[in-house]
Amino acid sequence: MLDHVGITVADFARSRRFYRQALAPLGIDVVMEIDPALTGGTSHAGFGAHGKPFFWIGDAATAAAGVHVAFVAASRAAVDAFHHAALAAGGTDNGAPGLRPHYHPHYYGAFVRDPDGHNIEAVCHHPE
Repeated sequence: MLDHVGITVADFARSRRFYRQALAPLGIDVVMEIDPALTGGTSHAGFGAHGKPFFWIGDAATAAAGVHVAFVAASRAAVDAFHHAALAAGGTDNGAPGLRPHYHPHYYGAFVRDPDGHNIEAVCHHPE
């Protein structure tokens, strides 16, 4: 099951305005923003509903272009296993398994770049 997806955009401010207006009739708005200080230089906006972002945009001017797909993991051990398997399959590490408390206190994820450079993630939202 998918947890969230993300894309890079050429003009972050323009795209943020576009998606806010286009998604409003669907009840979707910005529910989280990550500033460049937390990401090493890129801005991100998470669109969603009920406090849960499920569609992200990121600034392509300073981020690696491509698609980001995050898959739901049933446990932190499954996140660890995903990371190990993805590296063994030829992926490149893009963030070792661990907590990402800037998203929320129990966000445990791991990131790899697939052979085409897309950012693939497994995430567990449970405290254990």
